[in-house]
Amino acid sequence: MSTAPLPEGDWIRGITIRQPWTAAILAGHKTIENRPRPLWRPGWVLLHAGGQIDRRALRDPLVAHAVRGRELMTGAVLGIARIAALHQDLDDATPCTPWSIPGAWHLELTGVQELALPVPATGQLGPWRPAPDLLERVLDQLPGFRS
Repeated sequence: MSTAPLPEGDWIRGITIRQPWTAAILAGHKTIENRPRPLWRPGWVLLHAGGQIDRRALRDPLVAHAVRGRELMTGAVLGIARIAALHQDLDDATPCTPWSIPGAWHLELTGVQELALPVPATGQLGPWRPAPDLLERVLDQLPGFRS
């Protein structure tokens, strides 16, 4: 169990992402997450792999290379990351990364830390607030983490 008390306030959210996108983020290849609306704010997020796998994405060479050799766990928190910023590329601009979708909001992810053991959880669409016991089970695996 964690010996330090959890920080007070609304400092962390959960984000549910389908596989293989979660694995690509945890592998360090995908540094942005695409979202249709700017519902997010900078801060820490639990990286939750949703219950479905985007099988079509596995045919993309960029994705296949990023997740090669990784198990595509679903239905669990697999890591944490910090949303450093949120932006949209201009319509006529070159995409900010090979992973960006034109017109989408791009969550710039930094400080990605993968958990040694998946923590089973159910997520939801949009930002969600993790239950205290879920957060404690995640932070137990990150003894050096400080918000």
